[in-house]
Amino acid sequence: MLEATLIFAIITYIIMLAAYKLNHLRKFHMPVMVTVVIIDMLFPIYLVLNKDWYRRLIEQEEILSFMIWMHFILVLTLYALYVLQVMTARKMLKGEGDADVVRQEHRVQGKGILIARALVILSAAMLIEPGEAT
Repeated sequence: MLEATLIFAIITYIIMLAAYKLNHLRKFHMPVMVTVVIIDMLFPIYLVLNKDWYRRLIEQEEILSFMIWMHFILVLTLYALYVLQVMTARKMLKGEGDADVVRQEHRVQGKGILIARALVILSAAMLIEPGEAT
C-alpha cells in the first residue's frame, strides 16, 4: 500500500498538471501553482518532524546511499527551477521584456518543473521503507 505522504504528493502533482494545462485560467493557475510550491517548500519540515531520519541516515548508514543523494539533488533542482519560475512569472506580471519570449521561457520552465517533480516523487517512492508508518 502507498504511504499517505506519497499519495498526497501524487495528488498535488495531478492538480499541478491540471493547472499547467489550464494556464489560460489565471485565477486557477496562479493560486494552484503558488500553493504547490509552498507545499513543496514545507514538505522537508513535515518529514523531519514526522520521520526518524537519524536512525535511517546515521544508524543504518543510508546517508552514503546513491539513491538518497540522487533524491536530494533532484529536490535541489526542483527548488532552483521554482526560483527561476517565480522570477519569470514576476516579469510576466510586470510586463517586462518581450511578452512572447518571457511566456515561452515560463512555459519551458514549467515543463522542467513537471519533469523534476515527477522524478522527485518517483525517487521518494523508492526510498520508502516497507512497513514505515505515516
